[in-house]
Amino acid sequence: MDITLDHCVIHVTDWERSNAFYRDVLGAEVVPQGGGYAYRLGRQQLNVHGPGLTPSPVARVPVPPGGSDLCFVWPGSPGEAAAHLKAHGVAVELGPTLRPGARGQGHSVYFCDPDGSLLEFISYG
Repeated sequence: MDITLDHCVIHVTDWERSNAFYRDVLGAEVVPQGGGYAYRLGRQQLNVHGPGLTPSPVARVPVPPGGSDLCFVWPGSPGEAAAHLKAHGVAVELGPTLRPGARGQGHSVYFCDPDGSLLEFISYG
């Protein structure tokens, strides 16, 4: 079997703020979906629970705003990732630091989205 991740869910409190952040900082395509939005990144997608939505089904304990911890592969160096974040006014919480990822060891830079979810850019090679 070759099972891959298709999408996961985050929860946000402000559509306009979050749409701008995920579009500008992560390069996501903001896709209208069911009265809200999804954030498409290449072949993966973040489905988004947010204001005005009552999603169903949800996990036994649904993800709260700011309750996600997600890692994204950054195509350049960790220094370039940190510079990209700085250019967008996003504070680096930690890094660059060596961390294990799906492709082995990489160098990661950690930061938060506007609701406080912990995000990571990992660079390999």
